[in-house]
Amino acid sequence: MATREIITLPHETLRSKARKVSSFGPELQTLIDDMVETMRAAPGVGLAAPQVNVPLRVIVVEFAESEEDEEVTPDLYICVNPKITPTSTEEVVGTEGCLSIPGIVGDVSRPIDITVKGLNRHGQPMKLKVSGWLARIFQHEVDHLNGVLFVDLADKVWPIEGETTQIAPAD
Repeated sequence: MATREIITLPHETLRSKARKVSSFGPELQTLIDDMVETMRAAPGVGLAAPQVNVPLRVIVVEFAESEEDEEVTPDLYICVNPKITPTSTEEVVGTEGCLSIPGIVGDVSRPIDITVKGLNRHGQPMKLKVSGWLARIFQHEVDHLNGVLFVDLADKVWPIEGETTQIAPAD
């Protein structure tokens, strides 16, 4: 495993639609392992392959529902060719940031409950019903696969106090 460079705006890969994965060989397995290591090192709760300059439909997510209890081990999700379906009409606004847009956060409204369908790292079908912050993380990462960034969806964005900001307008 290796840590890969996380690309930032205005890198063109972040604005491109990622390609569907059709091969589940050693190269994909290495990419997934590297993405998990990169996400953890950043640190982050999710990472999409385009963020490491690989235009494939692969995401990794790691999240613990109760972050206050340090003994809770976060769940790791790996999803290839994910598709999201909202399962509720209720949306909630939450503040999001992104490893590819350092120093900026923004308020984004997203469905609170979703179903995620895709394939696991071995090409087997998977289906998850998730809600709350976990649903938000999955939606944020899948947006990356479509060249969409949270700043495109945010009602309001602002710099994180004390951090350098990097933001470029969408084409």
